[in-house]
Formats: sequence, structure tokens, C-alpha cells
Amino acid sequence: MNMRTPLSRARGLGSAKTGTDHWWAQRLTALALVPLTIWFVVSMILVTSADHAAAVDFISSPINSILLILLVIATFHHGQLGLQVVIEDYIHLKWLEVSLIIAVKGAAVFLGVASVYAVIAIALT
Repeated sequence: MNMRTPLSRARGLGSAKTGTDHWWAQRLTALALVPLTIWFVVSMILVTSADHAAAVDFISSPINSILLILLVIATFHHGQLGLQVVIEDYIHLKWLEVSLIIAVKGAAVFLGVASVYAVIAIALT
């Protein structure tokens, strides 16, 4: 039987000082995604009736390529951060939690790199 009070058991079990970095990263990526998403939606509306060559020309523009790459990076990073929080909050088996976090981070990196490569490949054609 444990004779310690609930307060004494909880002391020292607080934040490991890593939560604020994660929180700030989520907020900054969300803030970056607002104008990038608005730009993307407006751009896609403008090129809706365009043919393949016009779409390639659109992506080949340096400013559009840069904005598209920023959108891809911010989206995958923001999504990975959000899924990590959900996994940490709702998965209680430590091995499964760690496995899922590694899988989510790996998928985000792989898909992000593939997407950035696709934009660069189109932009350089």
C-alpha cells in the first residue's frame, strides 16, 4: 500500500519541457497554412480550365513553385504533429504508440520528399 499523497506522487511528473516546442510548431504551421491554402485554392480556381501545358507553366513559375513547396512542407509537418498528439493521447500501449509515431513521421517525410521532388521535376521541365 502506498502511503504517499496524490500530490507527492504527481510532483516531478510534469512536463519534460518539450511540449511548448511542439505546441509552437503546430501554431506556426497552422498560421503558415492559412495564406498558403488561400493562394492554392485561388490558383487552382484560376487554372481549372487550363490544359496540361498551362498547368506545367503555372508550376514552372518560380514564385508558384516556391509557394507550392512551402505548402507541401507545412501541410505534412502540421499533419504529422497533429497525428502525433492524437496517438499520444489515445494509444496507451507504449510499443504501439512508439511504432505508430515512427510510422507517421516516416510517412510524412517520405510523402513530403516525394511531393517536393515532383514539384521540382515539373518546375525544371
